[in-house]
Amino acid sequence: MFDFIRKHTKVTMGLLFLLIVPSFILFGLDGYNRSGGNGAPVAKVDGKEIGQSEWDRAHQIEVDRLRTSMPSLDVKLLDSPQARYATLERLVRDRVVAAAANKFKLATSDQRLARELQESPEIASLRRPDGTLDMERYRQLLGSQGLSPEMFEANVRSDLSNRQVLLGIGASGFAPKAAADLALNAYFEKREIQVARFNTVDFAAKLNPTDADLEQFYRANEKLFQAPERATIEYVLLDVDSIKKSVTVNEADLKTYYEQNAQRLSGAEERRASHILITSPKTASAADREKAKAKAEELLAMVKKSPATFAEVATKNSQDPGSASKGGDLDFFARGAMVKTFEDAAFAMKIGDINGVVESDFGYHIIKLTDIKAPKQRSFEEMRPELEADLAKQQAQKKYSESVEAFTNGVYEQSDSLKPVAERLKLDVKTATNVTRQPVAGATGVLANAKFLNVLFAPDAIEKKRNTEAIEVAPSQLVSGRIVQYFPVQTQPFAEVKSVVRQRLLAQRGAEEARKDGMTKLAAWRAAPASAALPAPLQVSREQAQELPLPVIDAAMRTDASALPAFAGVDLGGQGYAIVKVGKVVPRVPPPETVAEQERMQYTQRWTSAESLAYYNGLKERFKAKILVPKPVSGNANIEVGGTQ
Repeated sequence: MFDFIRKHTKVTMGLLFLLIVPSFILFGLDGYNRSGGNGAPVAKVDGKEIGQSEWDRAHQIEVDRLRTSMPSLDVKLLDSPQARYATLERLVRDRVVAAAANKFKLATSDQRLARELQESPEIASLRRPDGTLDMERYRQLLGSQGLSPEMFEANVRSDLSNRQVLLGIGASGFAPKAAADLALNAYFEKREIQVARFNTVDFAAKLNPTDADLEQFYRANEKLFQAPERATIEYVLLDVDSIKKSVTVNEADLKTYYEQNAQRLSGAEERRASHILITSPKTASAADREKAKAKAEELLAMVKKSPATFAEVATKNSQDPGSASKGGDLDFFARGAMVKTFEDAAFAMKIGDINGVVESDFGYHIIKLTDIKAPKQRSFEEMRPELEADLAKQQAQKKYSESVEAFTNGVYEQSDSLKPVAERLKLDVKTATNVTRQPVAGATGVLANAKFLNVLFAPDAIEKKRNTEAIEVAPSQLVSGRIVQYFPVQTQPFAEVKSVVRQRLLAQRGAEEARKDGMTKLAAWRAAPASAALPAPLQVSREQAQELPLPVIDAAMRTDASALPAFAGVDLGGQGYAIVKVGKVVPRVPPPETVAEQERMQYTQRWTSAESLAYYNGLKERFKAKILVPKPVSGNANIEVGGTQ
């Protein structure tokens, strides 16, 4: 086919022209833009849609960031529906703030941008000793992130403009002392209460439903006894570990790798140095820094003249509290342990050398190199196991990268079976039964990945039983699956779920009886308080719940304190019912002034956060922000990535 195209270019171009131009006429360029790779809309802000693929990209960036900062974090939590939804909320928030910045014409000046870049620690590390920016390293740093300097600076400028939207609210928030104290005293005050519990289990134990009762409850609530949809599936996993099994390390490659990397793999060179530090932070005035530098140069001349006195001079003059008492000794250190200017100087010296004044963010150093510890180079045979493991991993990673396209295309092009791609790439076709749309308890690997299961149970995959697209479920892990046999949602036979029916019926009727008895007692005790049968009183507050359910504490603290004692009834749902008698208010013991001031600051912060949230909600309404996908139900495996609405 491709030979035909090469030999008949003009014919091919003519055919493409006839096919494409009419579609432009019918649908327009905008139609092609809308039908591009952004996927179905998942949210809308200020009339502009956020597509599924944009959401996926944003979540992947967030996941990569969290993986880098917390390598031990469970990947399953990062890809849970709750975590993905949190990313979408943050994406919507960013869009709302950006729309507001544009609407309010909040711009960032060149001077403000320059100041922000100067204050960046990453960029500060790229400065030369004379203070100028090393542009080559600057471009390399940004290039590793897929950015040019112009793109990066435009992003920073946009971010600074967006920050101004909420900065005014955040910076101006305050709470008067009297208002803060009033709210804090109300929050921390205690109440003396007595609680009577009417527990569901106690009332359920007295019930003895008949089989007829159970069948009637079963028929009235058949949806409660449905088996979830499930499927028997096949899947193929492409990852480095599976490829590594087929990798055989060549002996010649192994020896070449040893020769090239023996020194690096044997360990890093370490150096021992002593120093004299005259502190002068970057924030110090120019005059103070010159004074500190002059002092360092004076001490340098002293130790150069008499090198044997270095330790004595360091003990008397060094302003580094950690090393001065040890004659300035810093012990052994490898590259990366010290600030760069200090490290560069130390690793360029010979034993016994005393280096001139070296400037760092801490001040001015005089360095004496006292020892060098070179790592012992191990033999080839000593290092063979780790060399084989290291080289096999590298070759597997390379082979994985080369196999990604073949895997992705293979599962799509031969979509009725996974065997061809598995045979081509020497992978195993695995089978799993009773797979459900939501990960089951105890599931691991791809069967616990919500993204894969959602694609697997898509309508087209269920109906046509075709291979799913290749889904990335973890770094360097692609999976494709297909449904072999599908079992839709169905009501389970009464005989199979009879015990479950009984449990549910007892729970429902037990709660009803508890509620009925509790409400009867509440009316009677309000009419005749002396007749109330209550346990010993407890002192509770919002921060000291005494192991009571939160609705009980909430009812106790909300009860009108002007007419005590007072009774309140609390419906605890499936747990039953409770009656709370509030006897008296126990005022808060005034805290020490330092504690009180800290509490007022926390109160002000929370008040400001509430104001900022209210302002943001107003912006959401103004710019008609709307999330178009349902919010997932919270589960046990829930993690928060990024911000929420």
